[in-house]
Amino acid sequence: MHRVPLACPRDYSRLQHESDSSLICALGHRYPIIDGVPVLLRDDVHQTMSLARASIARARHESGAVDLRNPALFLESLGISDAKKDLALEIARTGKNNVDPVVSVIIADTSGYSYKHLVGKLGTYPIPDLRLPSADGKTLLDIGCNWGRWSVAAARKGYRVVGIDPSLGAIMAARRVARHLDVDIEYVVADARYLPFDDGSLDTVFSYGVIQHFSKVDALRTIAEVERILKPSGNCLIQMAHALGVRSLYHQLRRGFREGTDFEVRYWTIPKLRRAFQEYIGPSTISVHCYFGLGLEPADVKLMPRRLARLISLSEGLRALSTRLHLLTYLADSLYVSAVKVTA
Repeated sequence: MHRVPLACPRDYSRLQHESDSSLICALGHRYPIIDGVPVLLRDDVHQTMSLARASIARARHESGAVDLRNPALFLESLGISDAKKDLALEIARTGKNNVDPVVSVIIADTSGYSYKHLVGKLGTYPIPDLRLPSADGKTLLDIGCNWGRWSVAAARKGYRVVGIDPSLGAIMAARRVARHLDVDIEYVVADARYLPFDDGSLDTVFSYGVIQHFSKVDALRTIAEVERILKPSGNCLIQMAHALGVRSLYHQLRRGFREGTDFEVRYWTIPKLRRAFQEYIGPSTISVHCYFGLGLEPADVKLMPRRLARLISLSEGLRALSTRLHLLTYLADSLYVSAVKVTA
């Protein structure tokens, strides 16, 4: 598969191979390559997730940066508890469930609270339905891809996919999953706020469960970066948390309606979302992703206990109804924002 050219996340000049283990730009900025995966994180900016520092340390072979119990799993850069690391090591040792051990233990961290009963017990990869049309080789960037479930979904719809995430461990798991499922996907360790791609180089950008965790400043910077790398008339589909959803209001009440910190969810109103995407990218539309939470996927009903399966079915019914009764959109917890880049 033809790879998407990479650019320096500092100055956006084209990156070239200095060796098999490093990339360099025209201004001399160097970035390591670990087992074929470029690590294009900046070390001169604050990180949206603390695990990015662990990814940088591992990529630079810093002392003490490797969890020596199983270096191939890159556990040190996953941002998970010691108990989950131990569980991943046990699954890797026994080879049970026929699912990557890292995916098996991070499934609730990446897919949501509703998946907690599957931690350590996952028997299949839950690949969701991507709400984008099929493509014939168009490029798609999956921002915050983690272990790659949406990247796989996009590849199966005909997109030429590149997935990025600041977690080296997650990216390595994504690569193992892609090989297991026999799909060709390019993966890069990178920061959504400093996308390592040329201006106007990608057809589509997708992101799910990621930008909603950023501060408003970082979210706007990311949206601006999406506009920069999109081709003229390119499009994006971004999932965000809605401030007025019933479940969202409950969570905001629990934290006293204060603004989120660290990697907590930030909630947006529909007018603010529409204004941000239209100002930075172009004409935008808002649609319902789901009700009663932020990560309910209908494709995963078969993996859910009966109560959650019924909740997903109800959410899907309301989503279908919202296409005719648009006021229902204002009650959704999770939204998709679609925008098209305006051509000059």
